[in-house]
Amino acid sequence: MSDFAARRTTMVDTQVRPSDVTKFPVIDAMLSIPREEFVPANRRAVAYSGENLDIGHGRVLLEARTLSKMVDALDIQPDELVLNLGCGYGYSAAVMSRMAEAVVAIEDNPELAAEAQTRLNDNGFFNVAVIEADLTAGAPKQGPYDVILVEGAIEEVPATILEQLRDGGRIAALFREGALGVARIGHQSNGKITWRYSFNANAPMLPGFGRARGFAL
Repeated sequence: MSDFAARRTTMVDTQVRPSDVTKFPVIDAMLSIPREEFVPANRRAVAYSGENLDIGHGRVLLEARTLSKMVDALDIQPDELVLNLGCGYGYSAAVMSRMAEAVVAIEDNPELAAEAQTRLNDNGFFNVAVIEADLTAGAPKQGPYDVILVEGAIEEVPATILEQLRDGGRIAALFREGALGVARIGHQSNGKITWRYSFNANAPMLPGFGRARGFAL
């Protein structure tokens, strides 16, 4: 077993399984996907640390606990299409691609988007398409989506994103509430989203996902 493979096993045994992540496809993906391939070269040694990892360009690789719990709660099915907002170097897209029919991953940084697609292709994840676009715009032409994952903290989800969620679809997002972060899963039904509390977690704010501020004297 390679050193990185051993670290993957330790990550799953200490960060994923103890966090009530029970679905086999999620655990299997976290055990088998080389997380170190989806970070900058100078961050490979700390790819399996139990915290959000700064990967530059204003992005983080979400800690394994947070990502695995969000994906577990989304319950992605083999015939479903996933939209991944703020995919970084593509790790989360790779994880979800193991469960979904296909993943559309969005990055607004051209260098990061190109690098993510290269790394996904090099590691055999051919059912992921990375698109360079504003994160708040999503990719409506490829939608609607059964599942949406927002990879970073937000204050609210823009209507443009919610409109891309299929009826019966699910969306996972980390809401910033003061100093706290709360992961919620939203369920779309008859044009309305019902949000349910999932767990507490923190991540940096994603650009463009702040709440619109009203004018005040």
